[in-house]
Amino acid sequence: MTLRDVSEASGVSEMTVSRVLRNRGDVSDATRKRVLEAARALGYVPNKIAGALASQRVNLVAVIIPSMSNMVFPEVMTGITEVLEETGLQPVVGVTGYLPEKEEKVLYEMLSWRPSGVIIAGLEHSDASRAMLRGAGIPVVEIMDVDGTPVDSVVGISHRRAGQQMAQAIVQAGYRRIAFLGTKMLLDHRARKRFEGFTEALAKAGVEVADSEFYSGGSALAKGREMTRDVVARTPDLDFIYYSNDLIGAGGLLYLIEQGVDIPGRMGLAGFNGVNLLRGLPRELASMDSCRLEIGRLAAGMIVERAGNAGPPKRTVLEPTISYGDTLRRADTTLRDQPG
Repeated sequence: MTLRDVSEASGVSEMTVSRVLRNRGDVSDATRKRVLEAARALGYVPNKIAGALASQRVNLVAVIIPSMSNMVFPEVMTGITEVLEETGLQPVVGVTGYLPEKEEKVLYEMLSWRPSGVIIAGLEHSDASRAMLRGAGIPVVEIMDVDGTPVDSVVGISHRRAGQQMAQAIVQAGYRRIAFLGTKMLLDHRARKRFEGFTEALAKAGVEVADSEFYSGGSALAKGREMTRDVVARTPDLDFIYYSNDLIGAGGLLYLIEQGVDIPGRMGLAGFNGVNLLRGLPRELASMDSCRLEIGRLAAGMIVERAGNAGPPKRTVLEPTISYGDTLRRADTTLRDQPG
């Protein structure tokens, strides 16, 4: 993608396009708007190192993730770094806060430095972001999720299937009055897909979600305690709570232990992500490993492999496993304990 492409699309000279993209003031507002709209539609990103390097690429890999406070992504970064440190490539991180407009801005800035590849979380992006990724001419690996259509390569798990598998394990263990507690799903697409898979599998078993609650912002542990307290008071016959992540699940577990609730007999619990940090809880929370470290390693490996060789895109689907811990009965135990 060049200035000429933007010039032809907007109907103005290359010099005018250059002035607009360099934010020069000697261009009318109408022309500026027309040029910016054309550049955005084409996915054009200015080259900040044009003429500086013969290769027109720097030895950076852009890694774009929604959060660094979420314990999931530091482990992904560990996997990426482990692979890239054996090469001449270095990761540089951009954080989007789960906001599509911020992802556009971060992607725009990173691509303007002409990195050797992009690793980006999720499959849901704005049209402008997808245009930039397609037009970059470098390896792109979308990570964490495979339920959708990738721009290029992808590595992750099926979150819809993960939700289905957890629902099946819960039902097989004999639980029937089930609640779901989690983050608001407008922008957390992976949590939404797990919830969709979860409710679909429950429906096939003739079970409906008895209650649900969603939150945004604040301490996940504190929110887990609060939501668990509220849902148990509101729906006292619940016998299982499925949390969209381990941190709110840990908060709920601590609250129920304080209340003297029999776990997993009277109440079963499960989270998602298999966060190692929570292994020190009084009881091990049932969860599902989201394959974070392996996803990071495989994504970085795809970038390294394709950075110097324009091979075909790759799609790698990993299979997470359920850890029953101390909060989810196993189906065989349930059957063994039944009379007769």
